[in-house]
Amino acid sequence: MSDDGGTVDGGDSAERRAILREPAHQVSPRAVPFWTVSALLGDAVVVVAAAVAYFLVPDVPGWVGLLVLLLAVAAVAHVLLMPRIRFRVHRWEVTDTAVHTREGWIGRESRIAPISRVQTVDSRQGALMRLFGLASITVTTASAAGPITVSCLDDDTARQVVTQLTAITASTEGDAT
Repeated sequence: MSDDGGTVDGGDSAERRAILREPAHQVSPRAVPFWTVSALLGDAVVVVAAAVAYFLVPDVPGWVGLLVLLLAVAAVAHVLLMPRIRFRVHRWEVTDTAVHTREGWIGRESRIAPISRVQTVDSRQGALMRLFGLASITVTTASAAGPITVSCLDDDTARQVVTQLTAITASTEGDAT
């Protein structure tokens, strides 16, 4: 932008309209307890294994105990902070022209796939996701970057999105390559 509010390269308002907005929808609020329990289970295994090793292995230096304690503190911070940050960041949207996602909690990734590039639409629901009434959708495209995943949607929303994407892609011309 120049000082007078115009663009440096002389572009018009079409350039401003091309600015990417964030996807319209958040994931399910049940994603927070799901991510909390998932993190708790994974972190507990690591912390317990480190603590058991510390106490069972003879002649371990004292500083290793400090490392185990720091690991436990980091695990608690991870379990408390990560789910809430992810919930604020994770967003998704499906339109007649594209699938758009944003995810992450430390780093951020935004992905957009034109509907004409969609090859398959899959849904997944592991045991823990089923317990929380959640499902994930994976949209495979003709992209070297790999599939786009929309994680932690309510069961019903996931089914509706799969149905919507199937209908849109079936009516879209092109060979998804």
